[in-house]
Parts: sequence; structure tokens; C-alpha cells
Amino acid sequence: MAESAPAGSGAAPRPSAPADDGMLRIRGGLGGLTFQFEEVLAGAAALDGLVRQLAAVEAEADAVRTDLFPFQADSYTSGSNAIIAAGEGSRALGRVREELGKLCSEVRASHREYEFTETRNSLLLRIGRFGPGYGPLWGLFGMPAMTTRDVVEDEAALASGRLALLLGLPAGLVRGTATPGGPPGVREVVRGVAAATGRAGLLPRPVRITGAETRQEQVDVSPAGLLSRAGAVGGTNGQIEVLRLDAGGRPAWVVVIPGTQLDGLPAGTNPFDAGGIAEGLGYGSAETTAAIRQALRAAGAEAGQPLAAVGYSQGGIHAMNLSQDRDFLAEFDLKFVLTAGSPVGGITPEPGISSLHLEHEQDWVPGADGLASPDTKERVTVTLTNALEVPPLADFGLGPGHQLGNYAAGADAVAASRDLSLRTSAAALAAVVGSGGAATITRFSLRREALPAQPGNPRADAPGPKPDSKPERKRERKRDGSLGGNTAGTPPRKAPV
Repeated sequence: MAESAPAGSGAAPRPSAPADDGMLRIRGGLGGLTFQFEEVLAGAAALDGLVRQLAAVEAEADAVRTDLFPFQADSYTSGSNAIIAAGEGSRALGRVREELGKLCSEVRASHREYEFTETRNSLLLRIGRFGPGYGPLWGLFGMPAMTTRDVVEDEAALASGRLALLLGLPAGLVRGTATPGGPPGVREVVRGVAAATGRAGLLPRPVRITGAETRQEQVDVSPAGLLSRAGAVGGTNGQIEVLRLDAGGRPAWVVVIPGTQLDGLPAGTNPFDAGGIAEGLGYGSAETTAAIRQALRAAGAEAGQPLAAVGYSQGGIHAMNLSQDRDFLAEFDLKFVLTAGSPVGGITPEPGISSLHLEHEQDWVPGADGLASPDTKERVTVTLTNALEVPPLADFGLGPGHQLGNYAAGADAVAASRDLSLRTSAAALAAVVGSGGAATITRFSLRREALPAQPGNPRADAPGPKPDSKPERKRERKRDGSLGGNTAGTPPRKAPV
């Protein structure tokens, strides 16, 4: 954190927030507050070790002084001088040890003060967000205006508890919290809703590979280039992409996962439909992860070869879930995760995995899980603050802030930034994927197992007439318009989530 009155200026130091890097507001990484706090504590720990070493030397010096006592009579003058010198040395060491111990205590106290201040500021900000009376006056205190993303994050944190009570979920679920003392987490509520009667379509079901297509292509492995690939693979329903790269003479891999796809396949069989959101948020993407493992094996990935995962919107949830799936990590060496417009604040990767998360302050989707991405050394979150143009209603989707093109432009700004956290993150990605170039690309088609046949709800692939096969039912749906799906030759409608 910068200081508006640096030490030595004669004025009291006043912490101030770091300036934005153009349209980028950056949190986490080597330049983040958490890492700086960790460095302060690491310095205090190093001082503690030095104090212990000095105490040991001090004790040895005093032991030498004591051992000289029997020899004082042999030469009273020189013996006395030696005893006095050893004693003075021991006392000098003691004074240095005490000063270092005092310095160590002051460093720890400074850390506590900074931590308390940050916690207090976060609490005041939350009070301002939740208190309607604070709205018009909030700017008088120099606090930033609320953004769409912030509002949705805060409301999601509260709404999960309200939804749990409204649905009459078990008391144990309502008591489950996303944070100690807080409301039930979105993930707990998703599982409760999926388990409710009539919501079997939201429960995870096996996801399998049904086809694959391989080709050679020149690829751009910058963050913007990889996000563009997520948009391209999202144009075909139920597909992921696995890239095999030559990074410094060794194979490296990238798995690209698209956003939500609502149409184009028989209901419930696209692993990236609304059920995919439930699986990602509520169940850790277990079935989708199993299919990604199978795809990587089929593409030729082996243990010890570095891997990066890229996901847009829903795809970012699945990509981040790879980073905490121990079975997946036992098989593949995931090193980096890149997400854009994804609610991943509640997913904690295993140590050693770096991640970069792009959000826009006017995109509500990243706040949908009610949790902000943590500020850690290996995790960098970039909030885009650029002004947006409102697209035509037909292309509005989930709002202008959630458009993939907007995130690709943000990724270009990230690549051009000289911020320490972003440069370190870019280096971590480059260490995995190299500089790009020729790559072997395999697109895998994934399908979720259809729901089993039930009375009044036959499977889409079951033989015999379907409930909507009667002409009059079709006409009703056509007039209503709310139950329609894609017909042959009609491009699928994608609405990332």
C-alpha cells in the first residue's frame, strides 16, 4: 500500500490505495496486500531466528567468562581482564538481542495494526453496501461507488440464506455458512435445490466423450488469445478443446472450457447447460472433471507435463474446480488457471497453482456466488473499469459487462501492463505454455447421460411418441414462445453463465 506522506517527510504516514493501472484494478499477487502482510510476518520470523541465535552466542560467551574464573589466580591482571572482556561481550550481545527482540515485536504490532485496519475498512464497506441510508452519503467519505458486480456479490451472500428458508431446506443446511457467522453459501443452497423434488435435472450425471476431431493450427497463447479460443469452442454445443504445445522442447497442454449453452442438444444432455452451473457451483464439477481427465488421456497428456486450464463464465467454474480436485491433480500437473466472468471466489486451489481472474465491475456474473476472489500471492484478480456500450437487445445476453469480446480487450490490457502482480502472473502462464506457435488441437464432444425415463417425463432418446409430438402441443408452444427449442439448421442460442 502506498503512503501519501513517506517516512522522513516530517508528516505522519497515511496509507492510500494504489492507483488503478489504466482500466485495470488489480488485487492479489506479489503486489497484493496479503503477500505484503506475509512478507512482514516472514521478516518478523527471521528476526525471531536471529534473536534465538544471539541468545545462544550470549550464553556461550557467559559460559566462557565462567570458565575463566579458575585461571584468574595464575595471572591476576590478565585473568581479570579476560573475565571482564568476556562479560562485556556477553552484555553487548544481550543489548543487541534485546533491541532486535523489541524490533521484532514492533514489526508484529505493525502487522496487527494493518490487518485490523483492513478488516475494519472491509466491515465499514459492507455496512455501507447493506445500509440503504448510506447510499447518497457514501461518496462524502471518499468511498468508491457501488458497482453491479459488488451489488450482486453482496446480495448473493444474503439471498442464499433467504432462498434456503423460502424453500424450506433442512435446518442443518440453513445453518451451513459460506463464512463463519454468515449466511449459507450459494454452493450449499444449490445442492439443496438440486436435491428437492422435481429438480433431478440439476443433479450431476455421468459425462462421456462421444466424438473427437484433431487438427494442426498456429495458436496465440496470450490471455486474450486463449479467451478467444474459449469463445470459438463455445460456438459448438458440448465441446471442449485440448491443445498440445511444444514449450521449450517439452509437451505442454491447455484445456479450454466454454460458457453456458442453453440450446442445440436434447434437453439435459449438454454438460454446459444450466445443470452444468449447478454441478460446478454445488458439486465441484466432479462429472465434468472426469470427462476432462479422459479427454486429456485420449489426447496423449502424461503425468509431469505442465497443464493450463482456461474457462469463460461457467467454463471458469469448471477450470477452477480442477485446481482443487485431488484425483485430477494426482494425475495431471495443473500449473495455471485463467478465467473470465466466472464466479470462482469460493474455490480454493491447491498450493503451487497460479490463477488469473478477469472481471468487469458492471458484470454481475462473477459476484453470483457471493464471494470475492481471495487476495493471495498466487491468485490475481483484475477488475475492468472501462466504459461499455449497450449492445442491441438481440445481443444483450447477460449484459454488456459479460461479453467475451470485452474480456478479450481486458486481457490485451493485462498483457501490456507493467504491474508487478500481472507481470508475475504472465510469467507463470508463459512458463507453462511457452510462446505459442504450431499446436495439435483436439476438440472433444461431451454429452451428459440423459435422465432416466419416469412417468410423464420420458427420456429424450426413448423410443415411441414424445409428449410434444402431437401437432396441437407444438402449436401451443409456438404461440407461447417460452418453451421453444432449436430446430434443425438453427444456430444454438448461447447465454454464458
